[in-house]
Amino acid sequence: MIKANQLRALLEERIAIIDGAMGTMIQRYNLQEADYRGERFKDYPSDVKGNNDLLSLTQPHIIQEIHSQYLEAGADIIETNTFNAQAISLEDYNMQSLAYEINLEAAKLARAAADQYMNAHPGEVKFVAGAIGPMNKTLSLSPDVNEPGYRSVTFDEVATAYYEQIKGLVNGGADILLIETIFDTLNAKAAIYATKEYFRDHRINLPIMISGTITDASGRTLSGQTLEAFCISVEHADPISIGLNCALGADQMRPHIEELAHLIPCYVSCYPNAGLPNPMGEYDQTPEIMAQKVAEFAKEGWINLVGGCCGTTPDHIRAIAAEVKQYTPRELPLLMSHTA
Repeated sequence: MIKANQLRALLEERIAIIDGAMGTMIQRYNLQEADYRGERFKDYPSDVKGNNDLLSLTQPHIIQEIHSQYLEAGADIIETNTFNAQAISLEDYNMQSLAYEINLEAAKLARAAADQYMNAHPGEVKFVAGAIGPMNKTLSLSPDVNEPGYRSVTFDEVATAYYEQIKGLVNGGADILLIETIFDTLNAKAAIYATKEYFRDHRINLPIMISGTITDASGRTLSGQTLEAFCISVEHADPISIGLNCALGADQMRPHIEELAHLIPCYVSCYPNAGLPNPMGEYDQTPEIMAQKVAEFAKEGWINLVGGCCGTTPDHIRAIAAEVKQYTPRELPLLMSHTA
């Protein structure tokens, strides 16, 4: 509870800074198949290049180094390298049996980086957010256009996979659980269910952050919900924040953040991409330009937490932190809860 109270105190005092992209930073190391395998998996029968979550086991020094770079850039909250680290997504690499271990070790790495930073900077408090991604299977949509009622996974299977992930994250030292990049709210509900079940089973309670993804100009999630409907669907989790990340750059995200700021009684988070990808799939928006754009959200009084998603680096986070520090955080409005 001490860390939860410290987090709320931070959010009341100023706009908190979330870190930037993990995948973008990993790409800078130009890792090959052998690097992903390491010594432990050198004879593994499946290709594993691209399984970034595995790097917490095979290249832990790289992951901790990335965390440290974001902390030095001004991040208050660093996310664990666990975006796809649950059994269902890890099945792509035949590594579902490693789900708990990957989450445990990833959280330990982030915890070590945060503790190391705090020891070197007495008085500063840094938080580890256990990153819980959207999964590669969806509960709301059929993978077969010819059979719209078909689902490749059940709610119970999704919840069970998330429960195992949450167990690893909490045991590894996460202060917060971040259910992020939500394009299917039913998947998120399974994650929320698993989170609450884990809390009940172990008599703990950590802050929950929720971050959805608006996929296009329609203002809806991939599974078809409006932003307001999405917020109503997840507010029973009693999250400390609801926000948006990924899919859009700050320009495209602006109207949705403005809407969100007037919809929810909790804190608002925002971590957009570094613009939209170019024809090569790369992100060109400079730290200075991105920082100016998200600072407009802060100036308008719309946000409480801000960071970066795809294409962002410690330079982006450093620039964002410098720009938003002149603005006060959004005040929580007095709104009626739909769960009351």
